[in-house]
Amino acid sequence: MELVVFDLDGTLLNGSAQVSAHTRDTLRQLRERGVAYTVATGRTLHAAVDLLDGHGFELPHIYKNGVVVWQPALGAYSHSQLLTGEEIRDILGAFYRAQVTPFIFTLDAQGEHAVYHGPLQNMAEHKLAQVIANDRGLDVLPVADMPGHLDITNISALGQESAIATIEQCVADAPHLVAFGGVAFEGDDLYWLDVHHSAASKGSAVTLLKEELGFSRVICFGDSDNDLSMFEIADESYAPSNAKAPVKAAATAIVGHHDEDGISRFLRERFNLA
Repeated sequence: MELVVFDLDGTLLNGSAQVSAHTRDTLRQLRERGVAYTVATGRTLHAAVDLLDGHGFELPHIYKNGVVVWQPALGAYSHSQLLTGEEIRDILGAFYRAQVTPFIFTLDAQGEHAVYHGPLQNMAEHKLAQVIANDRGLDVLPVADMPGHLDITNISALGQESAIATIEQCVADAPHLVAFGGVAFEGDDLYWLDVHHSAASKGSAVTLLKEELGFSRVICFGDSDNDLSMFEIADESYAPSNAKAPVKAAATAIVGHHDEDGISRFLRERFNLA
């Protein structure tokens, strides 16, 4: 049995961050053919659930790059790899030394996400707060309002390349942390960064699902650095033509652009769909 795993942004979703009509129909055909599929994304559950609703994503979902696994049938998380207190202090110290505001992603006992931030220092950080609130559907609040009992899944930021690189170097020296980053808003010379526990990765989460659900093979699709860990454990891995160069190099093959239904069109050929 094969398990197909999709990254969302830049991969399954089109340039408007939506599931296109062509992709919707392809997913329907996959269900009718009995092909199992799920999602592994850097998004939170709340930033993805409306996009996935009605498209047959009934198997467990992987969110926050493998930090948490969501069980749709149970309406609850089944696995999590959270940051420890010491790790949180190390990350926040690196952010503040680089003069970059941390955005702290939290998870409460009811499985609800929220984001807390320090004082916003520039328009770029204000823009990031708006994106998280409007596009991701999360509460974005000052860190002074943050309760002490929340779990922390990851810490993110937006800044100039030099500042982000400084934080990445600090994280690289920490034994249990991993960072992913890239260009944020095209044309603005801004870079994003996301830091979480090194035990959390798309690859480790996909391996977990493969074993728990009894699949023999994994076929995955992704476009960015955070997808490389699942490329490493997959039997087949495919990158859209818009993917980063290291992802293309690691892929079994390169398929069409994400904004031209590249993944969907490839699936129809791969599984002999209409």
